[in-house]
Amino acid sequence: MRILVLGRTGYLGRHVAGHLRGLPGARVSGAGRTPGHGVALRIDLARDPVGRVAELIASAAPDAVVNCAGATGGDAVALAEVNARGPAVLAAALREAAPAARLVHLGSAAEYGPGAPGTRVTESAATCPAGPYGATKLAGTAAVTGSGLDAVVLRVGNPVGPGAPVTGLPGRIASLLRTAGPDAGAVLRLGDLSAYRDFVDVRDVARAAELAVTTAGPLPPVLNIGGGAAVRVRELVRRLADTAHFAGRIEEDGGGSDRSADVSWQCSDITAADAALGWRPKHTLDESLAALWAAARPDPHDPGGDGAP
Repeated sequence: MRILVLGRTGYLGRHVAGHLRGLPGARVSGAGRTPGHGVALRIDLARDPVGRVAELIASAAPDAVVNCAGATGGDAVALAEVNARGPAVLAAALREAAPAARLVHLGSAAEYGPGAPGTRVTESAATCPAGPYGATKLAGTAAVTGSGLDAVVLRVGNPVGPGAPVTGLPGRIASLLRTAGPDAGAVLRLGDLSAYRDFVDVRDVARAAELAVTTAGPLPPVLNIGGGAAVRVRELVRRLADTAHFAGRIEEDGGGSDRSADVSWQCSDITAADAALGWRPKHTLDESLAALWAAARPDPHDPGGDGAP
């Protein structure tokens, strides 16, 4: 099976491509905006015309395409180019170059907007994103589900685990903890941590993408991929700090990110993914945080690192 992974060098793309390479007989190639490790095709879905993308996809002749490309930061124009235009261009190019290929697109739980406290949102729930990020991801989902292709959107919760980038909260906290080290006088000054989020291990996301590629027959247009439980962000920070043996203190200043400040509760119902793919998360949150910290902590044997010699 020939599988093309777009957004190959990003956080999710690296894990998805690595997981897919373990499939017997799979030939996995990568595509992205900039050349890099594992990127065979230079494709910029935010700017390239459909014809050029179609030519490149035709050259790869994929049986399946997994789109991990996405933007979480930037202004509304940048978000729309990547999250809305990108999937629309990809779908149009696939219709022209590889109409029989399965398309697996990574969406976001932010497409739902604020959830009702104490509830899990299902795929049939109304979508009411709270800002440009969720709105542009929802537009990308609409382009994929309305494409007429053999396609499925995986609406991913908040990914956590090894290699989490500093642009997201778990990765940023791990970076701050690494900088703080064992200093008992260290202070982590953070925004409002009272919101609830549905965290899912990035390795479980990669496994869901694999199952979405390989499961026979038509799939539901949208499937939630999350941990299935709401965790207070303050609790995640505390547990990560405990994992890092942080001896300082954590202060909240009441602020929050523009992308998530208006969403106090987020939790996904993942029963449909179990029914369609046989997928449920395997990693606990503590396992995800341990893997995140193991990848982020200083290496005491690295003379260029922050560890003691």
